[in-house]
Amino acid sequence: MQQILDTILAGQTGEATSADFASLPLPESYRAVTVHKDEVDMFEGIASRDKDPRKSLHVEDVALPELGPGEAYVAVMASAINYNTVWTSIFEPVSTFGFLERYGRLSPLAKRHDLPYHVVGSDLAGVVLRTGPGVHSWQPGAEVVAHCLSVELERPDGHDDTMLDPEQRIWGFETNFGGLAHIALVKANQLMPKPAHLTWEEAASPGLVNCTAYRQLVSKNGGAMKQGDNVLIWGASGGLGGFATQYALNGGANPICVVSNEEKAAIARSMGAEMIINRSEAGLKFWKDEHTQDPKEWKRFGGLIRDLTGGEDIDIVFEHPGRETFGASVYVTRKGGTITTCASTSGYMHEYDNRYLWMNLKKIISSHFANYRESWEANRLIAKGKIHPTLSRTYSLDDVGQAALDVHHNAHQGKVGVLCLAPEEGLGVRDDEMRATHLEAINRFRGV
Repeated sequence: MQQILDTILAGQTGEATSADFASLPLPESYRAVTVHKDEVDMFEGIASRDKDPRKSLHVEDVALPELGPGEAYVAVMASAINYNTVWTSIFEPVSTFGFLERYGRLSPLAKRHDLPYHVVGSDLAGVVLRTGPGVHSWQPGAEVVAHCLSVELERPDGHDDTMLDPEQRIWGFETNFGGLAHIALVKANQLMPKPAHLTWEEAASPGLVNCTAYRQLVSKNGGAMKQGDNVLIWGASGGLGGFATQYALNGGANPICVVSNEEKAAIARSMGAEMIINRSEAGLKFWKDEHTQDPKEWKRFGGLIRDLTGGEDIDIVFEHPGRETFGASVYVTRKGGTITTCASTSGYMHEYDNRYLWMNLKKIISSHFANYRESWEANRLIAKGKIHPTLSRTYSLDDVGQAALDVHHNAHQGKVGVLCLAPEEGLGVRDDEMRATHLEAINRFRGV
């Protein structure tokens, strides 16, 4: 791997060509973060919060998979932690080995993914090493990021919206050979140009959450946000909510940002948000106990929102906590308004009073990652400096368990990055002039 890294670093100074990358010998194995199939029951009987990713995530050498048609090997300089890696690491809501087994039954080529270990990770920034037959748009040496949509597109269902392909999967979660590794195997149509003004770790961090936020809030497939909309954003300083806040501000909407403490409120303010609700300060408790919600708290929450908006209700709710907040989200949305939902990090079994939905003609729209076009547009906005990474801290690959634990316990702000092949932070910038132009914003969105 050292020869690959040396060539990548040489490429940064123009001393390595595409031909140099194409002639690099590929290793038989590479370093990767895995979970093991024989450990899926290791947390049985333990409460979700007490399950420790440091015990289930392994950093080890794995065999390099066969490269198939339409695919690429990417040398991964940096990756990032998403909540799907937390789910994989604690084997909730189900073990991801079921995904790999089902995928393996699809074709002889897909059988590669059905292994006793799962290489995880749904983000990357790196350099193309090899491409398989049928790949023409990407050459060895290309600096790229990858979105995490994996599709087959052999049936008609996905050709209007690739997210509707019956074989749609999230790479590194529902497939093997993900981005928390020195090498990743991706479909070539997952690749996008790396934003030239960002470091490797900055470029790796937006991927999944940026594209998810774009579809959920901006796209016609999600909230179709327009200028002037009042947008309620849960977890507004986090990895997903931080991008939703940026899209609302960038698109002329009015973000009403919900955060859990004053430190996170300060981050939202630094992004430019003015209407902020600190749940801890307000003492909001939407559940009386584990089984009973408190509609009076929904009403009080609605009052806090109206105090900020001058008496207006919410047009779009950017909803991702799930069970804990969903009843309140439905209640505070205006008549005819929209609740867009994904993730459900606090629980999947949502409860809400349907009278407030049905009698007021509100809409619930489900949203899941993004199609290739949406991902490309979201990455383009990053590349143009319109939207910025929200990276707050970067770990080494060997410390990935601690990184995942931080996300599991919400002990982080923005995105948590992971250095893979990159020997240190700060490498990979190609456009120094553009970086200088946007450095203040980059640092501000990193919480610096």
